[in-house]
Amino acid sequence: MNIIIRKAKESDSEKIWVLMEQLAIFEKYVDSFAITPEIVKESGFRKNPPDFYCLIAEDEQKIAGILVYYFLPYTAQNRPAIYMKELYVDEGYRGQKIGEQLMSALKSEAEKHNCTQIKWTVAPWNKAGQKFYERLGAEENKDWLNYEWKV
Repeated sequence: MNIIIRKAKESDSEKIWVLMEQLAIFEKYVDSFAITPEIVKESGFRKNPPDFYCLIAEDEQKIAGILVYYFLPYTAQNRPAIYMKELYVDEGYRGQKIGEQLMSALKSEAEKHNCTQIKWTVAPWNKAGQKFYERLGAEENKDWLNYEWKV
C-alpha cells in the first residue's frame, strides 16, 4: 500500500468531512456534530486565512486519515505554536503507521513555521491514543488544566 501525505485541497472537502463525522462517532459527540461538507469547504479553503489546515493520508485517491490543525500566532516565546484539533485514521487503515506519518508531517510544518510546540488534547478514556502519543515522545502537560466556558 502506497500512502502519500499531503496538504488537503478544496476538492477533498467531502472526504475530509466523512472522516470528521467518523471521529465524532468515535469520540461520542456525534449528537452535537454540526459540521457539513460545505462548512469544511468554506472554513478550510475559501476563507483567507482559513480557520483550519488539514493534512491527509491518501491511498490511491481514498483518504485514509486526516490531521486538522491551526496556528496559535502568539505565545510567550513570541513564536507561534500549532494546535492539533483532530487526528483520525479510518478503521481499515489502522496499524499501518499512518498516524505516525501524519504527526511527522505536522512536526515538519511546525518547524517550517518556527513554532515552539504542538498542542492537543486527548480524551481520558482514549488509552490507545495516549499510548500512541507517548510512543512518539509526547508528554502529558500536567502544569495546566483544561477549562471551557459554554456560551
